[in-house]
Amino acid sequence: MGVSEEIRQKMLPRFRETTADRVERISAQLLEWERGRATAESHEELARELHTLKGEARMMGFVGISAVVHAAEDLLKALPRERPGAGVDALLAACDAIVPLLEAPPEGGEPAQKLAATLRGLIGTERAAAAATPAATPAATPAGAAAEPERPALTPAPRSSRPAPRPKPDGAGRAEAALRAERTTSIRVDVDRLDEIAALAGDVLVEGERAMRRSRELNALFGRWARLSDRVISLAERVRDPRTTRLVEQIEGDVHLLRSDTFRFVRSHTEAASSAQSQFSLLTDRIGSARLIPLSGVLAAFPRAARDMAREQGKEIECQVQGGENGVDKAILLSLSDPLVHLVRNAVDHGLEPPEERLAAGKPRAGKLLLSAHVDGDILAITVEDDGRGISPQKIRVAAVKKGILGEQQAAGLSARAALDLIFTPGFSTQDQAGETSGRGVGLDVVRRRVIALGGSVLVESEPGKGSTFTLRMPQSLSLMKALLVRIDEDVYGIPAVDVEAVGRLEPRDITEVAGIRAVRWRNRLMPVVALGPMLSLNGGPRSKRPHVVYVSHGQEGGAAVVVDGLFGEREVAVKAPGAFLKGMRHVTGAAALEDGRVALLLSTPDLVSAARRLASPALSRGRDRRRLRVLLVDDSAIAREAEAALLRSLGHEVDEAVDGEDGWQKLLAGGHHLLVTDVQMPVLDGIDLTRRVKATPRFAKLPVVIMSSLSAPEERRRGVDAGADAYIVKGELEAESLADTLERLCGVGS
Repeated sequence: MGVSEEIRQKMLPRFRETTADRVERISAQLLEWERGRATAESHEELARELHTLKGEARMMGFVGISAVVHAAEDLLKALPRERPGAGVDALLAACDAIVPLLEAPPEGGEPAQKLAATLRGLIGTERAAAAATPAATPAATPAGAAAEPERPALTPAPRSSRPAPRPKPDGAGRAEAALRAERTTSIRVDVDRLDEIAALAGDVLVEGERAMRRSRELNALFGRWARLSDRVISLAERVRDPRTTRLVEQIEGDVHLLRSDTFRFVRSHTEAASSAQSQFSLLTDRIGSARLIPLSGVLAAFPRAARDMAREQGKEIECQVQGGENGVDKAILLSLSDPLVHLVRNAVDHGLEPPEERLAAGKPRAGKLLLSAHVDGDILAITVEDDGRGISPQKIRVAAVKKGILGEQQAAGLSARAALDLIFTPGFSTQDQAGETSGRGVGLDVVRRRVIALGGSVLVESEPGKGSTFTLRMPQSLSLMKALLVRIDEDVYGIPAVDVEAVGRLEPRDITEVAGIRAVRWRNRLMPVVALGPMLSLNGGPRSKRPHVVYVSHGQEGGAAVVVDGLFGEREVAVKAPGAFLKGMRHVTGAAALEDGRVALLLSTPDLVSAARRLASPALSRGRDRRRLRVLLVDDSAIAREAEAALLRSLGHEVDEAVDGEDGWQKLLAGGHHLLVTDVQMPVLDGIDLTRRVKATPRFAKLPVVIMSSLSAPEERRRGVDAGADAYIVKGELEAESLADTLERLCGVGS
């Protein structure tokens, strides 16, 4: 017995959504059963989900789905709980077929009939297998008698104790009761509708800010009125005489009364505006939380997908998902799908080893893949971790040389950290599976590009033989954002607060200049200094001698000291997508309305950091097109060494540091350097003797040596050349362009 057609049509959209969720839960429970982790309670829950789904389908008139689920129910009872075997595959196939059958005719047609027949055929096979097992024992009973007692044992006792669980009317009633119970605890709202409500809530939040602004203005007016009333009373006292006494007293009384009433009104208005603003803010937060979609909508599909992919390759895998209950903005959720697919595919294809290889390495036969998510403040972090073979830096170097990204010497000098970063290079990998690591980079440039576009970052960690971990960090929501508002002239711009380390005043004495690069030391690191106005082509920079500065950083992208004209403070803003007028504008990701009627343009921190690096020095942009060198820098001065290392890194090279000549010699013996840059005056072993030792060693005879010293006398230059140095640079004359030209001449690293 089904419901009327009118009711059916009203309930159909909800039934489809509920069925998709239920099938997802059934699939997850089947995978747990296959891994041997099922308990009596979970097995009972699985049976209950199937039974409820069958009743709901029957009530809604989907005869085909009801028949398939009924056959799946019977197969579930026939399967041995300890070793379900291939029966799980059949049940998963049934789950795959149910959602498409929702769009098919209610009878299900031939596909539903064939699937139900296949499941029933497996039931007979399982019963025959169960009957054959006791028949082989001396005290065997007849097969039919042996098969029957096992069936109730597989059915949980609480289920069998329920009154009349099987008849059709009770099934329909149970389904109707389940739907009614769900309606009392939750409702389904279209996400687009929530987006509209969230946008309105953002506008209300701005109105609340405007109300507070008007309240402050009203308080200022009351202050002016209070001063004026004092003057009126004072004037009235001066003109008091017997004829005007009564009039003066009336004026004073009216002024006092009016001032008292005004004070009460302003106070109550301020309290009301403050309370309304708090409620508006709370409303916006709650709506923002409500519109977040659980990550389980994306993550839940990966255990099944990873299992099927591993089986196709003859591998075994245990894929687990944690933190799926964390919510994320719809736009982020849609953009996350492709990056996660790339990471999971690479983990299964090229990370996890075949069972025999894992056993030989002392690992469990089945590989482990963990997808986890957690929220840290406003930031969502998603981790994809496997215990496979890891990423081999050496194989990355080989692939980079083969692809033409690096020369052999440059590749040999790459550190493991720098080699790992190469997997995100566009075009680094191809479909040609030349090695396990060459395939590891497939699509990883897409991963980083997508995450950065969301205002996030990607971090990779790997240990050969033990596995790899990719961590994606991004904002949890794109509709609401805490931003630091800054001023350029009279325009307002917003920087994501999560990327702001600190704000302050930039003292001229704190700025250092190394080869034309203006930098400031912040928390023991040098940050390039760049003015936001010129960066955005708005003005020529701040006019104050002690301008405001914002220290920003973004993951592995680095940081910058951004100089602005003024600060507006931190607040939560409702983000509006950039319209046609703003689309394509450099560094702008969105806009937000302010209480004073102005619109703040929201800036991208990765874009700001990249632009700051480019603007810090003309040679920097050239350095990005150069091949990467591994440079050994020897200098006993920590300040000079850090400044010189920053300059070399700004040209795109990797720098190893040594504190004196002997330390430099030991590091040089470790191998892999393409260039030696050394100071002259150092303890233990000075730069001249170090140069002589290097040039006298056949292994290093062709290694370019650059002496970088504060000694500028001609005889000092002659000493360096006589020792074998290929170039001599005076620190006081050091410029990025001249250093870049020297490296190009000695090492051939021009673009």
